[in-house]
Amino acid sequence: MNSIQSIQNQSITRRSVLQSAGTALAIAGMPLRGFANEPTIKGQAEHVVSIWLGGGMGQIDTFDPKAKGDPKAKRAGSYYDAIETSVPGVQLCEHLPLLADRMERVTAVRSTHHDVIDEHAAATNRMHTGRSISGTVTYPSLGSLITHERGAVDDSVPPYVLIGYPNVTRGPGFLGAEHGYLYLTDTSRGPVGLSRPEGISTARQSRREALLKQLHREAGQEVTERVKEYEATIEQSLKLSGPEFNRVFALQNEPDDLRNRYGGEFGQRCLLSRRLIERGVRFIEVAHNLNFLNGAGWDVHNSGIVDQHKLIRELDSAVSTLMDDLDSKGLLEKTLIMITTEFGRPPEFDSGGGRGHQGSAFTSVLAGGGLAHCGAWGQTDEVSKKIVSDPVSIPDFFATVCAAVGVDYRKNLYDGDRPVPITDQGEAIAGLFA
Repeated sequence: MNSIQSIQNQSITRRSVLQSAGTALAIAGMPLRGFANEPTIKGQAEHVVSIWLGGGMGQIDTFDPKAKGDPKAKRAGSYYDAIETSVPGVQLCEHLPLLADRMERVTAVRSTHHDVIDEHAAATNRMHTGRSISGTVTYPSLGSLITHERGAVDDSVPPYVLIGYPNVTRGPGFLGAEHGYLYLTDTSRGPVGLSRPEGISTARQSRREALLKQLHREAGQEVTERVKEYEATIEQSLKLSGPEFNRVFALQNEPDDLRNRYGGEFGQRCLLSRRLIERGVRFIEVAHNLNFLNGAGWDVHNSGIVDQHKLIRELDSAVSTLMDDLDSKGLLEKTLIMITTEFGRPPEFDSGGGRGHQGSAFTSVLAGGGLAHCGAWGQTDEVSKKIVSDPVSIPDFFATVCAAVGVDYRKNLYDGDRPVPITDQGEAIAGLFA
């Protein structure tokens, strides 16, 4: 009995020491996962185009197809047939034929997972910030993290542009407003609010700016520190309201054939992202939220699944054209395209023939960006319900994206004096880097 008690005491002592050491390493900003002696991966990409499929893209019906199921017979499986791709052994859904021909430059990360309750808002936050919602810290989005570290490629453009509706999950969190995004919802013109209102002459604008500066001086040093970041934002907004930057929104100057290949509104958003990259924007999120195509978007409960193929085909044509377009301009290897969604879909069908939510195993996609693509990374079981090899957490996925664009995914950022690991201890997928 004494010997057993002695061993238990030794175990407790060792465990306490290890916990104390782990805490010390965290405070010192050192990695805790045993990778301290491994080199940090650093890719050569310069830009990111993040395509967001709000609602929950079903991996089993797109990038991780399995044997076909039957909603009427309640037999689990894919809704569509599978087709071969340019990478032997890797199949895609039949409605992704264009991307299937380009899979040697694409990797479907089929083993993405998180433990968020299958609810849209919480999962959307996790897929943008890499963390759970906190009551004490507002974490920055991946776009803000990357632009905080790398800035814009060209100082005359914003580093981070959101083509979609604004949301706190896309924001800068504790990094501050200067690392936020410029957003627009209409691809035919620049962001609302950057153009000077009618009736405001140059002289009147100058008087307003002078008055604002006077108010700042009178407010004193205590308030001035709090508004500095907003002053920087205003200064950049004035710069972006000029004709030079706004020419990027003249999509009508593109060849009609190219615009037709991109397709409808979502395709035009992807085309605009290419033009923004040419101007030097670092990170662009393009939202694919055209719910009217099937009445439900990617959230295919019940009958929403019937016309899901329309969304898949639109994604196929727009993303494949974006890849070709970037490649023709020598930008594909410099631009990482990522496709993400809040969670996947289970193989079982619900009572209305659609699918529920599944965060335990789903697919995120990477293309271009100078990666050593392999068509697919990770593997799920025979119905895409459980991960059986090479699981990739969201911090790991974020670390891979950061590594691709040369951001140190092992460093700490600081919320005041509090160290915050930039990717929550994520490690990049080393196999995707030559």
